[in-house]
Amino acid sequence: MSAKPIMIEPHMPHPALPDADWADCYELQVQQSDFTAVVAARAMFGKFPFWVRSLLRLRDTIVGVFGLKSTRHHSPHTSDTIGFFPIVSKSENQVVLGFDDKHLDFRIVIDVRDDGQGRQLIDTTTLVKRKILLGRIYIAVITPFHRLIVKTMLTDFGKRMGALSRQRSP
Repeated sequence: MSAKPIMIEPHMPHPALPDADWADCYELQVQQSDFTAVVAARAMFGKFPFWVRSLLRLRDTIVGVFGLKSTRHHSPHTSDTIGFFPIVSKSENQVVLGFDDKHLDFRIVIDVRDDGQGRQLIDTTTLVKRKILLGRIYIAVITPFHRLIVKTMLTDFGKRMGALSRQRSP
């Protein structure tokens, strides 16, 4: 089984951000396990690779000039965040992360579900409502980086899940 995420069509409008005007969704298939959406999100967003942390520091420096929220705006040490993303809502099968800023509102939705064939599907949907021109420019600039980061985080998660299932196999 491949630990590579695939891009799929996001469900729009999405209840997590009904007025979103930009979205993407990646899906990863892993061996059946007992993890929840919150556990999956913490595994994916709990520790970023060095190159992602470097890009985020650069982003924080640039957006600070425009008065936008940085990744440090929300404390990563509270139980209400995963990584630096605030938790908007959570259930066993879904966690919604995100916040609103003056240029855009965004949500990251992690859905975990059984595929009916002994595997789980993890969908990572990003939803954005661009409020002003700066929001449109921001999304246009970061989209290639965003997609690379999401694919990397899902791929790494899939590899860890594959290693765990191999360790459990007799």
